[in-house]
Amino acid sequence: MSADKRKPVLVVGLGRFGGAVARTLSNNGGEVLGIDNNPQMVQEYAGDLTKVVEADCTDGAVLRQLGVADFEAAVVAIGSDIEASVLTVLALAELGLSNIWAKANNDKHARILERIGATHVVFPEQRMGERVAHLLNERLLDFIAFDDAFAIARLSAPEPIVGLPLVTSACRKKYDVTVVGVKRTGEAFIHAVPDTLIFPGDELVVSGRIKDIERFSAI
Repeated sequence: MSADKRKPVLVVGLGRFGGAVARTLSNNGGEVLGIDNNPQMVQEYAGDLTKVVEADCTDGAVLRQLGVADFEAAVVAIGSDIEASVLTVLALAELGLSNIWAKANNDKHARILERIGATHVVFPEQRMGERVAHLLNERLLDFIAFDDAFAIARLSAPEPIVGLPLVTSACRKKYDVTVVGVKRTGEAFIHAVPDTLIFPGDELVVSGRIKDIERFSAI
């Protein structure tokens, strides 16, 4: 779906997390309504988003007046006030929104949000902390973890597999990781096949269990 055909997205709470979400959506061509109860935040984002409103989103009547029921999705990025976070998600759910993303501070907060209508709960600080911990490895260039101990990572090709086709290096058999693709400077991304030859300086995209990826990066 092209950006000009998307329904607008509501972002409630324009702190670091909510503001980053709102600006990214806007920069990608999306229509964004940002709401915050802090007039300074409203002023800061007034020139960046489609519309910014100072309002109390815990009030369903206010949300109804703003036409929130017509939105494709909502992001509740309130972190410091758990009661406001919960009441906002509840009000959005009661208005019929079926795609509600909410920021949670802890597991208990997350369970409450899920029970009252949040369809996606995120822990941005926790996720970033885990990601940084893995990237401190220095061999990993980028890292995305999943909830079941699996991940996708970008890393420099380990020396023992350089100069070999993937069928010979047998990464899946020897190291329990799958090389998904290869990126080398100045060339398009290569979807890996058994005959793909690994050159010095290549960056690999690999998938597998986190412990196996880290072991593979260190060979």
